[in-house]
Amino acid sequence: MPARTLRAAPAVLFLALALPACSATAPTPAPSQPLRAALVTPTDIDLNWTDGRPDVAGHVLEFATAETGPYTPLQYLARHVTTYRHPDLMPHTTFVYRLRAYRGPASAPVRVDLPPGKPTAADENSPHDWLPPRDRPGPRGARHALRTGSAAPGELRAVIKHANGIHFTWRDNSSDEDGFLLEIRRTGGGAYEPVAVLDPDVDSTGLITLPDEKHASYRVRALVLGERSQAVRLTTGE
Repeated sequence: MPARTLRAAPAVLFLALALPACSATAPTPAPSQPLRAALVTPTDIDLNWTDGRPDVAGHVLEFATAETGPYTPLQYLARHVTTYRHPDLMPHTTFVYRLRAYRGPASAPVRVDLPPGKPTAADENSPHDWLPPRDRPGPRGARHALRTGSAAPGELRAVIKHANGIHFTWRDNSSDEDGFLLEIRRTGGGAYEPVAVLDPDVDSTGLITLPDEKHASYRVRALVLGERSQAVRLTTGE
């Protein structure tokens, strides 16, 4: 299955994913994470929610054009994020949204300070075989269920490949993850937030950074998808 990313560079956009988050079987809605939606312009929808559960690491916001689905992940959002705007929508179209909690432990962070400037022509033309997410070959150590508390990704390493490129590797210690999140905390920023979504068993990925990511800390989270909220439905105008 192709890797899922919040950026298009390493692989396809995550709109085409066949995640468990998109499956037809829905867990019982969680009353502690009510989802609300408002049409703030004829083609812009604002969503907000509350979820005070301390074990929740974040949420996946999903949408569809019918309540029965199929649903597509719209964005992976850290727990401190409680609002989202879905802009520039098709007029006279119904959109249905729901929120899914995710949990899971994160690795120890690594700090990356990229060199100033842009990649050279040689950098741009070099093979970027480090960029696609993959499951590295070789022997594996013991893996643990995430509920045991011993399954956080370990040995996270970051290798600078050029002025905008970083290669990450880590040890997969979990046996039952739904995937991994690569998370970033920019210098001067606040909390970590997802920057890439990866398949189960992946333990290597590259990242092409944005201009405000020259200096940042990164970590990897083993991800388990949880319960969904109720669905909310709105129809756009002209």
